[in-house]
Amino acid sequence: MKRWYGAVVVTSLFMLLILWYGMIRSSTVDGSLSSPYFNATNPLEWLHVDEPLSAQNSPIVPQVISTHKVVSSLFSWRNFSSEENCSLQTWNHLNHIIDHVGSLPNTIEATKEAAVAWSSLMTSVEKERVDHANGSSHRQTKEKQCPHFLNKMNATEYGNSEFKLQIPCGLIQGSSITIIGVPTGLLGNFRIDLTGAPLPGEPDPPVILHYNVRLHGDKVTEEPVIVQNTWTISNDWGDEERCPSPVPENNKKVDGLDQCNDMVGKDDLRFSSSRYNNGSRKSSFIKEGHKPRKYFPFKLGNLFVGTLRVGAEGIQMTVDGKHITSFGYRETLEPWFVSQVRISGDLKLMSVLASGLPTSENLDHIVDLVSLKATPLPYRKSLDLFIGVFSTANNFKRRMAVRRTWMQYPAVRKGAVAVRFFVGLHKNQMVNEELWNEARTYGDIQLIPFVDYYSLITWKTVAICIYGTQVVSAKYVMKTDDDAFVRVDEVLASLSRINVTSGLLYGLINLDSRPHRNPDSKWFISLEEWAEETYPPWAHGPGYVVSNDVAKEVYGRYKKGSLKMFKLEDVAMGIWVAEMRKLGRRIKYEKEGRIYNEGCKDGYVVAHYQGPREMLCLWQKLQEQNRAFCCGEF
Repeated sequence: MKRWYGAVVVTSLFMLLILWYGMIRSSTVDGSLSSPYFNATNPLEWLHVDEPLSAQNSPIVPQVISTHKVVSSLFSWRNFSSEENCSLQTWNHLNHIIDHVGSLPNTIEATKEAAVAWSSLMTSVEKERVDHANGSSHRQTKEKQCPHFLNKMNATEYGNSEFKLQIPCGLIQGSSITIIGVPTGLLGNFRIDLTGAPLPGEPDPPVILHYNVRLHGDKVTEEPVIVQNTWTISNDWGDEERCPSPVPENNKKVDGLDQCNDMVGKDDLRFSSSRYNNGSRKSSFIKEGHKPRKYFPFKLGNLFVGTLRVGAEGIQMTVDGKHITSFGYRETLEPWFVSQVRISGDLKLMSVLASGLPTSENLDHIVDLVSLKATPLPYRKSLDLFIGVFSTANNFKRRMAVRRTWMQYPAVRKGAVAVRFFVGLHKNQMVNEELWNEARTYGDIQLIPFVDYYSLITWKTVAICIYGTQVVSAKYVMKTDDDAFVRVDEVLASLSRINVTSGLLYGLINLDSRPHRNPDSKWFISLEEWAEETYPPWAHGPGYVVSNDVAKEVYGRYKKGSLKMFKLEDVAMGIWVAEMRKLGRRIKYEKEGRIYNEGCKDGYVVAHYQGPREMLCLWQKLQEQNRAFCCGEF
């Protein structure tokens, strides 16, 4: 008995020593993260980290720098070529953004981050100009190109240390990260973190998804549990989302999938019965006195294949082909900012594959380059229609799909209709360099002086109004998205048939809409943001049109500082139009039922949520059958 007791004491002391050593290791800093931009020459490199990341770091001397001084660097004069200036035609018009900081969340942060990104980009551009003389710029551009996939096989040699897989150009909808491993060790606990890049002066990067698997529970439960969360230096840890949830009735949907699969934590009936030799079933846990095993996707010593997939509303995890969890995006933590995958804990890692990553096309392989470039704007001639397209920096494939499809309508190619993508900067320098080259090549991108957060997209609406009235003079101004297919000929025909040249809001009009008051909703609106019970009439974002006078009034109010900013951009346009109506402007709301907000139906004018393949398919059907048929079931 004494020998057994002594063994327990020795074992306990050993465990305490391990825990103490772990705490010592946790207090140190990973020096490899001191720069917000990792070494992109070898994105496949796996880093062996001796010390986990910690919030502790060498003291930072506080510096009080005027926000206006930081942001002013975005608008300082630079010696750009004419093709470079084409992508900045609305840039300087937006220098009043910082004066509207109280109206949209994260405006100051986004503009400061843009100033850092812009400075790095301009340094790279200047270096390219210098290198151009010796012919080295072409080779360097190829080295920097964003990869379509990354993989690391036979990772067993790395044991249970923490590892990082660099994601050079972020993630987009459809990207996935597949991990093959075996939970090992005493506990089998492990974590997967999708992290962004830290800003200069910040010791740690934001955690866009913290996926923590605890096979033996934690302080809340003794049962196995998955904990999902986020972390930022300004807001610390967010609200935990647990699977199984302690409150099952709060199991919300993300991209139509449960936040936590109902099976997790429930009796696994697959192991509750067995068969007699004659084929009939017997209940093994009743006959033999065993309780049924509870289902949990990860098991100590068992191989698993887990895939994190990026959706429209959040990130889903499937394990061995079964959906397990969903995690909705949180404000300022969008997937396109992911720069690393970190895997740590008691996990024997076999393989990691990141696929569906954003990448631009190699210009040497594009045979139809001339036809994809923007048609020069007509000199002193008004356009019939200007179309502004919302896009994010690393959505290269979506923009190429638009260029190859509905931007090939004759009205666009002949210059009666102009199309431009409105894109904010990215935190990642490689993405910004690719974007800059894309803008110079095709001449159809308008850069916006802030980092692209979803909460700031209303500024893009303002920019579209600026371009449609100040850069060009268009009879009508349209807003759409890079995953929307627009039948330009039908939009023009409808506007001609309506024949309303002033005070027009055309689109899928919503006449009786109420604010979402649930804080968990992506479209949550507080009483401070909108106190009334209903919104004024507004048109859904995938495709709406305003007349020139409405767009011009939006710009005029913005310039005066009297434009009420609202983070839901399509509702914001409805609010602005309603205010114009109160002041006496005659407004015509024209509903177009063939604009489909969620998917596609035959006969569409605008079809939403169309990926690059669907876009090409829709265009092919139009060319072959001259009718608007959808592709598959959406």
